[in-house]
Amino acid sequence: MADEKNRKGDKGPKSGKTKRTVGTVLGTGFFAVLSLIIIFPVFAGLLASFRPGTELIRRGLSIDLDIRTMNLDNYKYLFSGNADSQKYFMWYKNSLIITIVSVVLTLFICYFVAYGLTMYNFKLKNFLFFLVIATMMVPFEILMLPLYKEIIALHLIDTYTGVIIIGLCNASTIFFFRQYLSGLPRELLDAARIDGATEYGIATKIILPLTKPAFASMGILQAMGSWNAILWPLLVLKGAEKFTLPIGLNTLLTPYGNNYDVLIAGSMFGILPILVIFLIFQKYIIEGMTAGAVKG
Repeated sequence: MADEKNRKGDKGPKSGKTKRTVGTVLGTGFFAVLSLIIIFPVFAGLLASFRPGTELIRRGLSIDLDIRTMNLDNYKYLFSGNADSQKYFMWYKNSLIITIVSVVLTLFICYFVAYGLTMYNFKLKNFLFFLVIATMMVPFEILMLPLYKEIIALHLIDTYTGVIIIGLCNASTIFFFRQYLSGLPRELLDAARIDGATEYGIATKIILPLTKPAFASMGILQAMGSWNAILWPLLVLKGAEKFTLPIGLNTLLTPYGNNYDVLIAGSMFGILPILVIFLIFQKYIIEGMTAGAVKG
């Protein structure tokens, strides 16, 4: 009987370990397949950028490694300094300006809003936060026309300001900062006040450095959204000299002819800024995203 019980007891831990192993293998396999699905169009686009535009029309996006048709002509043309190249880098510069200004202003404005909603107690605090969250439930398409009329009234049509201003107080970014700040000890504020620090000094010199992971996480998301935005900039910007990169690349597709050589190579080169930002801040991004997962 004792031996039988021991055998039964041995099966329990082994069975649990086997289930965990199977779960790990299935989970790894699922995310590997998901990663391949996500990577495929990017890899196919990268290969297409080394082929003539006629090959893209003939074959479409594929991962066929036909070395005979691959060369650097598209990238040489992109950096040749001709009219198409000048227009491309003008659009590139416009996107960089709008993205950098938008990200910096949005992060700091949303941080201070979230700081006020988290660190201070005042009347209607929860109601104001509810209003912030409620704006996340309204689709942008519903707000687009009123915002457009407002931009016209402010004489901001065809300006970078008109593109940037509507996203400076982003509800999801405020929510993220508030959740992150709520995990910080309030004793930091009390200790700083005892030492004679001002409220502004506490927010910028004590609390803000502790939120680097949150800034990195929201920074990359805001940069991706601003860099890839096309609908709102398309409404506001009228002159081709102020187009952002997505709008400019879209103008290369016309009923009268398509410049796929510049389009594909330019699209691949346009990924570079976001990729560089992600690689630089990867550690902070992962830390920020998982900050609220473990508390205690």
